[in-house]
This record gives sequence, C-alpha cells and structure tokens, in this order.
Amino acid sequence: MSVFALSLNHHTAPLDLRGRFAFAPEQLSPALRGFRERLTRALPEAALLSTCNRTELYVAADAAQVRGLVAPAIDWFAQQGGVSGDQLRAHTHVLEHHDAARHAFRVASGLDSMVLGEPQILGQMKQAVREADSAGTLGTTLHQLFQRSFSVAKDVRTSTEIGAHSISMAAASVRLASQLFEDLRDIHVLFVGAGEMIELVATHFAARAPKGMAIANRTLERGEKLASRFGAQALRLADLPQRLHEYDAIVSCTASTLPIIGLGAVRSALKARRHRPMFMVDLAVPRDIETEVATLSDVYLYTVDDLSALVQSAGEKRQAAVAQAEAIIDAGVQSFAHWLDQRSSVPLIQALHRQADDWRTAEIARARKLLAKGADIDSVLEALSRGLTQKMLHGTLAELHGSDGEQRAQMAQTVSRLFLRQNARNPADDGQGGHQGER
Repeated sequence: MSVFALSLNHHTAPLDLRGRFAFAPEQLSPALRGFRERLTRALPEAALLSTCNRTELYVAADAAQVRGLVAPAIDWFAQQGGVSGDQLRAHTHVLEHHDAARHAFRVASGLDSMVLGEPQILGQMKQAVREADSAGTLGTTLHQLFQRSFSVAKDVRTSTEIGAHSISMAAASVRLASQLFEDLRDIHVLFVGAGEMIELVATHFAARAPKGMAIANRTLERGEKLASRFGAQALRLADLPQRLHEYDAIVSCTASTLPIIGLGAVRSALKARRHRPMFMVDLAVPRDIETEVATLSDVYLYTVDDLSALVQSAGEKRQAAVAQAEAIIDAGVQSFAHWLDQRSSVPLIQALHRQADDWRTAEIARARKLLAKGADIDSVLEALSRGLTQKMLHGTLAELHGSDGEQRAQMAQTVSRLFLRQNARNPADDGQGGHQGER
C-alpha cells in the first residue's frame, strides 16, 4: 500500500480560491462517496480535511495503483471547486508516500498552520477521520496514518514549546481592535456564528470587558446558549441588516457558502453611525463578508490571510522548538514507512498460511485413512510428520539445487537463516552446499 495527498492551502492558494473548495462537515461523507464512485475500479481509501486554511484529499491504495490515481483525483478535486485541472495543479501540492505522511504529521502538529502550533487543527483532523469512516472510505492504511498523526502531535505538544504563548486568530483580532479603538471597554462587539472559532474569539474579547456583546446565529437556540456564557445578547441572523449599525466591531465565522454581510448593509450601517469607524474580521472560508466592503473608507476589514502576518511574528519566536518538533515527526515518518513496508508482505504471509493449511489438511486426511485401515498409531504419526516436512522443504530444496555460483551461495545463506536459526553459519563455507538442510 502507498499514500498520496493533494493539498490546497494558505501557502499555495489565495483565500477566494480556497473558498471554492471549502466543505462543510456534513458535505465530507457524500463527497468521499462520490470520489469512490468516480474510481470504482481502484476503490481507494480516501479522507477529506477542510478548514479555513486548507482543503486536502488523502488517498491510499495498492502501491502499483497509486501513481495512476493522482491525475483522476486532481480532476475530481478540480470539479468540486468548479475550476480546470490545470488551474488546480498550479495551486496544489501533490505529496506521495513518505512525503504525504510527513505532511499529515506536520499538519496535525500545527507546524503547517498560519498560527504555529495552534491546536484546533487536531480536532478538525479527527472530524475528517470520523467522516471518512462514516463514508466507508477510511481503511486500514489511512486509519494508521491519522492515528499516528495524532500520536506524533501529542508528542510534539508535550515534548516541545511549539504551542507556548501562541497568538491565535482570536488573540490577533483583539490586538487589531485595540489598535483602532482607544479603549475596548467603550465598544459594542457583534459575533456572527456560534461555532468553535467564534467561541474562542468571544472568550478573548470578553476578557477585555467591552460595553456590550451580541451573538447572531442562524439557529437562535444555539446562539442563545453561547451568548449566556458571556452575558451577551442573542440575535437572529435575519435581523442583522437592521442591527448592524449598533456595533463597532464585528467578527464573523459561519459555514455559509455565500456572503451574509453585504456591501449595501454595511454602507447603510455606516450612514446610521454617521461614519464612525467599523472594525470587521472575516474568519470564514468562503467569505462571510463581501469583498467590496473593504473599499469603504470607514471600514477596517481583515480576513484570515490578513491576520497571518500578525500571528507569524509570534511564530518566529518559537522557531527554536520547530527543529525538535521536526525530529519527532521524522521518527514518526520512519515508523509509518516501516509499517507500510511490512504491510506489503501481508499477501505473501496469507498465501503461506493457506499453503500450510492445505498441506496440513491433506496429511491429516491421509493419516485418518491409515488409522481407519488399522495402521499402527506410531507409524501413522511418523508418516504424518515426514509428509509435512517433505512438503515444507520440497520447494526450498528444489530452488537450492537449481541454482549455482553466486546465486547458490546467496540462496544457501537465506535457507540457513530461515531453517537453521540456531546454527546460522553459511553452509557453503564448509563445503556442504545445500545438503545441510537434508540431514
């Protein structure tokens, strides 16, 4: 078996292109089943990881098939985002075998994130595994890859300082807001969405005790539940256009496939505010806030890509820990590669077991016939054991007798290792050739 990964991420693709390939959690399983149906002959293992920073397709199949699956996988992937295969290739990394494992381990450990060492990606990868399992596309190889990713990530976080003093997107949002407003205790903040990221941002803002906080969500009940934690007001998403002007800072992160805050709504809000500035952060992929909003003179709009420069400055302070983390990842890659190599011998092992069972069945049947005819038990056991050993050694001895020269010497060494483990000297050295195994 072998593995490859197609990675569209913040290193390779702009925000708007990444937005075309964003999958909501409930879309992952159907997409994976569609991919499997597209490649019915190969039936590969597959998993999809989709976050604000990346969409990645992991595929495992027989080593002989893997290279032939890359092009069809890219074509399928491109179709999901409505772009050409050539356009996708220009913004996608294709990683195979060891490189694919190394990439997965680095992603899980937070080394490939905008925020170095950020922990959220681990939960997102675990969700990707659950959805692949639900779709029936996970398989033994990808299961091992991801479980080892989680183990490596745990070692990195417990053995290094990679996550220490991490400035997350949430903290970066608060930092930018504090640069615009003289005192965050004098502002009203609106959070759009009620997911994990919004909860994190709300926690950071709440620590600065703003004058008021509100949470707008499509499902009011979920919004109320989160709002109650922070003493915030809960709004219906439908009421947003009429209430937008009340808020100085707006942070949005939903799973909507279309923008939910448009240029017209923000322009009307600015007019009602008499052009007092508005601070807006769009953490969603695809975008929650229309791109054109950034052209308004009294709006300060930041996207996930805009925040990356700010959080990266904190990441540079932890580069000393990266080398230690990479060493842990290297060890994990070697271990996974060894496991893959062992997996390649599984069909041979299974065939050997089947052959041994066939021999055993045949000799037992022969022994039973002899016993039924009244043969002596000791002679039957003798015949049984002799028959098994002859069957086991026949092929090996035939290969040994059929070889000569250097090939015979190498064969003799192999036979010695396999059958004479307690006396593993080279039979060729004492002139006995292949006959030692016949004694």
